[in-house]
Amino acid sequence: MSVELLDGATIVSFVEDEEAFNGLIHNRFSNLDTNHDGFLSYSEILKEFQSMRVFETHFGIDVKRDPDELAHVYDSLFEKFDHDANGAVDLEEFKMETKRMMLAMANGLGFLPVQMLLEEDSFLKKAVEREAMKINA
Repeated sequence: MSVELLDGATIVSFVEDEEAFNGLIHNRFSNLDTNHDGFLSYSEILKEFQSMRVFETHFGIDVKRDPDELAHVYDSLFEKFDHDANGAVDLEEFKMETKRMMLAMANGLGFLPVQMLLEEDSFLKKAVEREAMKINA
C-alpha cells in the first residue's frame, strides 16, 4: 500500500484511455477467471469483493458484520455486474460495471486532490501511476 494524491480528473483520464483501461480490465478479469471459461462465476468474483474488505472495516478498523447482511451485499454487487442476469459475468459486463463504478468515484472525489491509501494492484493505483508517467514524460 502507498499514500497517493488522487482527484477525479485522474480517474476520468485513466478510464478514457481505452488502451490502458481495457488492458487492466482484461488482466484483472483473466486473473479472476480461475477456471478459464471466459466468465466470472459468483464464487470467482466474490473473492475479489471480499479482498477489498469494504464492508468488513470502518475507517480501517475491523467490525463484525452479520453474515447474512454481508451475503446480501455481495449478492447485490454481483447482480450489478451480471447485466444479463445469466448467473455469470463476461468480460464486457465486467468492463462496463468497473468503468461505471470508477466514474462514480471520480464524480464523488471531484477535482480537488485528496490523499488516499491505495493497494498496489488496485485500479486507482494504476490510474495514479499512469498520471505520473504522463507528467514525467
